[in-house]
Amino acid sequence: MTRHLFVSLSFLASLFFAVSAAPTTGFAFPDCSAPAAPLVDWSRCFLEESDFSNTDLTGASLLDTRFQRANLAGSIFDEARAQGAKFVAANLMGTSFKEADLRDADMTKANLEGADLSGARLRRTRLFRANLRGANFTGAHFDRTDLLNADVSGATWTDGIRVCAEGSIGRCK
Repeated sequence: MTRHLFVSLSFLASLFFAVSAAPTTGFAFPDCSAPAAPLVDWSRCFLEESDFSNTDLTGASLLDTRFQRANLAGSIFDEARAQGAKFVAANLMGTSFKEADLRDADMTKANLEGADLSGARLRRTRLFRANLRGANFTGAHFDRTDLLNADVSGATWTDGIRVCAEGSIGRCK
């Protein structure tokens, strides 16, 4: 009994020392009530129907964040990490997503008219029935991107030269 108690206390003391002496990893839970600002961490937050128009979210962490039907018009998402984010039916008119990581994001029926997606990573991004009129895709990385029924009329294509013809639905003509 005494030996068992000694082993248990030794284990607890070792565990306490290991935890208290361990370096911090910098991991923190996202604060979904944090104000909109560059580098904010809103990962996995539910921000549906919110109004963050004309907001600077440069470098924000938006992994799996839900922005369905939100007003984000004129906002800056440059270099944001938005993998798996949901922007379904969101107003993203005139937004900037330069060099943003939008892999696996869902932008179904979103209004991205005049948006700047130059250099954005759009792997498996769903842009089904999105309004992409006049968008800038210069240097964007398309890989299994869903553009079914998306309007890309007047959009500047990935080469930075070609402009999609009026009536370009689902692909740049």
